[in-house]
Amino acid sequence: MITAIVLIDCATDSIPEVAETIANLPGVSEVYSVAGNVDLIAMVRVRQYEEIAEVIAGRISKVPGVVDTDTHIAFRAYSQHDLEEAFSIGLPDTD
Repeated sequence: MITAIVLIDCATDSIPEVAETIANLPGVSEVYSVAGNVDLIAMVRVRQYEEIAEVIAGRISKVPGVVDTDTHIAFRAYSQHDLEEAFSIGLPDTD
C-alpha cells in the first residue's frame, strides 16, 4: 500500500464542504481539518504509484473550493507497536 499525505489549502468559507467531498473520493482514507498553515490534510492510500496522480491531480485538485495541494509520499510507516518491537531485547513483559 502506498500512502500519500496531502496538505490542502481551500476557500475559507467552504472548508467543511470541501472536506466532506474529498473524504468521499475513491483512494482517500481520511481527511482532517487542522490548525496551521493548511486547512485540511488528506490521507491517500493506493496500491500503485500511478494511482496517486489520478487521485490527487485528477480528483482532489478538481474539487470546487480547493486552492492548492502539497503532496508528501510516505516511505515507511512507524507505529507505537513497531517501535516497541524494534527496541525490545526479547524479554517477556513483566506486566
